Amino acid sequence: MRQSSFRVALCLALALAGTAISRAADTPAAEAVPEPRQTENASLQDFIKANPDCLEFTDQCSHCAVVNGIAECSTAEIACVKRDNQCTKRAGK
Repeated sequence: MRQSSFRVALCLALALAGTAISRAADTPAAEAVPEPRQTENASLQDFIKANPDCLEFTDQCSHCAVVNGIAECSTAEIACVKRDNQCTKRAGK
């Protein structure tokens, strides 16, 4: 009986520890680094403003289409070398 009580107590302790760890993973860190996506979005918006007639463009990693003034991009390809954005399709052409 004593051994089964020990097992129950050990299982309960492990379950509580797992719960605490999963909650800690969900808590944002105070020192969190801002996502690079913020600067990436600013860069995309700058490109769209500088090239108002561009409908599609690429940086050799992602391919983007401009829809209502907003870039909708594919997921970046694995092991690509990112380059400056280049327009691949312009309006009226």
